Amino acid sequence: MRRLIKAVIAEDDFRVADLHEKFLKEVDGIEVVAKALNAEEALQAVHQHRPDLLLLDVYMPDRLGTELLHELRKTFPALDIIMITAATEKEMITKALNYGVVDYIIKPISMDRFLHTIETYQKKKHLMNSQETFDQKTVDQLIGNETPDEPEEASVPKGIDQLTLKKVRQLLKDNADEGITAEQASHHMGASKTTARRYLEYLIYINEGVAEMRYGKVGRPERKYFYHQ
Repeated sequence: MRRLIKAVIAEDDFRVADLHEKFLKEVDGIEVVAKALNAEEALQAVHQHRPDLLLLDVYMPDRLGTELLHELRKTFPALDIIMITAATEKEMITKALNYGVVDYIIKPISMDRFLHTIETYQKKKHLMNSQETFDQKTVDQLIGNETPDEPEEASVPKGIDQLTLKKVRQLLKDNADEGITAEQASHHMGASKTTARRYLEYLIYINEGVAEMRYGKVGRPERKYFYHQ
């Protein structure tokens, strides 16, 4: 079972912070433990809650978010940081990347872009925590340097991972007769229902899957996915 990821949101606009929290609620396995409206509150929240993840803005009323990076890295070296900001200056981006942020998302952000970042982060976090030694393929997954196993799949869109796609394809094949829902697929994959649905819909897009509305046990229709030969 995956460990719950604790997150802190540091954003000076409470409406944007609430939006980010709402986005995170779409992802299983993440809990927002605190929200901070300035840099000082962000540092206090990290010291108090010891989160796994910090969503950090650059432009805050008391200090720049990038000015916190050195202190955060020194005191909390294992803290993962995702910058979500309107800052597009080369100096800001370079500094953030040099301090090893997980991602740098420029506002305004879309829910799809946000969820893709969070789900990719979750996957890497789980991979890192699940084993003590790593082969080259696993390291490539962690640093985003994967080599496609099948050349014909090299052009898959952003947000679709080759290895995961193979697993979902096999999952459809294994459930060819009864089909599978996005929720069932998410349990098999160890991922969120949103992620599972993305892969299932992509297989439909490339004509390797079909979907039908079927009535479940409680009488409500549910979308079931089948492998398409």
